[in-house]
Amino acid sequence: MPEIEEVLPKYLQISGYIRNQIERGELAPGAEVPSERELAASWHVARPTAARALNELRQRGIVESRRGSGTYVVDRSALPAARERGDRARQYGSAYSENASVTVLEAGMVDGPVWVREGLAVAVGGSVLVRKRLVSNDSGVAELATSWFSAALAEIAPRLLDAERLPGGTVGYLESVTDHRVSYARDRVSARLATADERRHFDLPRPAAVLVYRLALHEADDAVLQFDEVVYPSDRWEFQQEYSTRS
Repeated sequence: MPEIEEVLPKYLQISGYIRNQIERGELAPGAEVPSERELAASWHVARPTAARALNELRQRGIVESRRGSGTYVVDRSALPAARERGDRARQYGSAYSENASVTVLEAGMVDGPVWVREGLAVAVGGSVLVRKRLVSNDSGVAELATSWFSAALAEIAPRLLDAERLPGGTVGYLESVTDHRVSYARDRVSARLATADERRHFDLPRPAAVLVYRLALHEADDAVLQFDEVVYPSDRWEFQQEYSTRS
């Protein structure tokens, strides 16, 4: 068992080690991974740290827990929607219509939120690359979108630092100039009170609610290529779909 390093949080080192075992084939699809108790003992950490490591793998869709049984490696080939998600993920980052007005508010290196730093496995003291955009349409300001990337991409994809709209979106640009490819996406939606910055951009009263949409674009090895957080004002409909009610 490797020694704990001080560069990354312990739970990320543990989850990374297990993920590497899976990628090397040492843990095959359907294989049981060590339990919280076993991880805590072998890595000399507290049970909550071991639990957080397993939860990190669950959130990435790498393992799944079965009630009363244990935690097992997910067989990704058995997920028929995975390829469809990968196709749709390539469209993210270019979701704005050609008629929309996109203003790049920020493009540079920042510390980044904790959840972004952890997801990108940024070492202590490191930075992440950020692109923050304000999107407007005929109805006014429609969304505030922020994307985060590994700082290493700045050297091989320098236009991420340009304060101008990228034709085809960030994903299209990254895939055109690097070997990185989006394999699948994970998203979640929540509501919260708007921050002072969001109230200013959306011209909202205090307090005001906003809709928050977070998206993680993953590569085939499950590494995160891009994090997005898109904030919408509460007075507009943003998501709609049509579907049949017949079984």
